[in-house]
Amino acid sequence: MALVLDKTLRRGTPSTMTSRILIVDDDPHIRDVVRIALQSAGFDTREAANGQAALTEVGRTPVDLVVLDIGMPQMDGFECCKAIRVSSNVPVLFLTAQEDEVDRVLGFQLGADDFVPKPFSPRELVLRIKAILARGKPTADDVLRHGDLSMHPVAHHCTLGDKTMALTATEFSLLELLVRSPQQVFDRNQLIAGIYGPNSALSGRTLDSHLRNVRAKAAALGCDDMIATIHSVGLKLGSCKA
Repeated sequence: MALVLDKTLRRGTPSTMTSRILIVDDDPHIRDVVRIALQSAGFDTREAANGQAALTEVGRTPVDLVVLDIGMPQMDGFECCKAIRVSSNVPVLFLTAQEDEVDRVLGFQLGADDFVPKPFSPRELVLRIKAILARGKPTADDVLRHGDLSMHPVAHHCTLGDKTMALTATEFSLLELLVRSPQQVFDRNQLIAGIYGPNSALSGRTLDSHLRNVRAKAAALGCDDMIATIHSVGLKLGSCKA
């Protein structure tokens, strides 16, 4: 696989200097390419050659994001992500050798924040990682409330009634966007732009996966109207009553 390191990645920024990324892939060449790209962009990195080693690393050293290959021996990326989600909401970006919609849907259901298909551009990978981390670091120290829902953006903490609602970084950003404008009806393009940026090429299917996750997590806590669908128009925040 031919991967060329873009020279623009060598300009690290202070915001990435303290972020630690765990690279999980059974191919040492892939790990080398990702490590060089991330370190050149100012990130600290850790590495694991399989899913089981990744779980050990996550339990031993705090990380800010996991770059996780899907096809690995011993424990594949899906099983690893599922195990991580038992105790952590750390952002997960999947590397995948195939653009199978079933795999993407399953990954998002397990709590993935994004997918990057192989072969990939190291520059694009770094930009996607920065975007995910930026969504997890809000600047306003405010508390958002609507119905029984409370969101603390700086702490990345969400509660529904008296129960914690565990959300990934992308799910949190989606719900935060709706809570900040509870009366607005968003179409899918507006939601994608609000979460991923105005030039994102992500499909509506990716957004639908995150919407299903948020709705399912809210329903598990007794709220069946977290996000309302306005027929032929779009989506808006529901009453959020648990």
